[in-house]
Amino acid sequence: MNYLELVNDVLVRLREDEVSSVSENSYSKMIGKFVIDAQRQVEDAYNWNSLSNTLTMDTVASLFNGVLVGSGQRFRVLNVINDTSNWFMNYKSSNEMDDLFLNQGAEQGAPMYYNFNGFSSQGDTQVDIYPIPNGVYTIRFNIIQPQDPLRFDADELLVPAEPVIFLAYSKAIAERGEDAGFASSEAYALYRQSLADHIAIEANRYPDETIWDAA
Repeated sequence: MNYLELVNDVLVRLREDEVSSVSENSYSKMIGKFVIDAQRQVEDAYNWNSLSNTLTMDTVASLFNGVLVGSGQRFRVLNVINDTSNWFMNYKSSNEMDDLFLNQGAEQGAPMYYNFNGFSSQGDTQVDIYPIPNGVYTIRFNIIQPQDPLRFDADELLVPAEPVIFLAYSKAIAERGEDAGFASSEAYALYRQSLADHIAIEANRYPDETIWDAA
């Protein structure tokens, strides 16, 4: 469903007139904000296959730090592969990486370990790798990357629409003061059940992706 269809679905449930654009009036704009809030919450609840993406970073000889261009800051890592050497790379904590750089001789070779270390001026995540590359290596990051917030009427939602609609609806009901308490409302219960159902369906297809949070 696109952004406008999501907003109109919520408006109908609220017994409000549908609109021809999300920005048509102040109320539709507010519902649009609730939809965006719900989009983010549903995205963060599970490793949805529709949000899977692969980003690559080519190393530079003698440089241990690079930028994962296009990553932003909200992604979740599935795995990291040294595509040139054909092996999986292992995560190391900041303390472990410091020990490697300071106490293990700053070895050069094919990268085996990675650690995220700050952000670039463009807001992308920076990556430290070890051993320090002795040439050009292609590092492949398989990630779950939430889409940008819906902005235009025709923007298509990537995660399941139903839980997004139910959560936005529950937020609108709470804003009106028509529920007895947001977290215990019937509308919020519909959201939680819908989210659990969609996760169960997807988990059946991808049994290795089972961690989720509906809070």
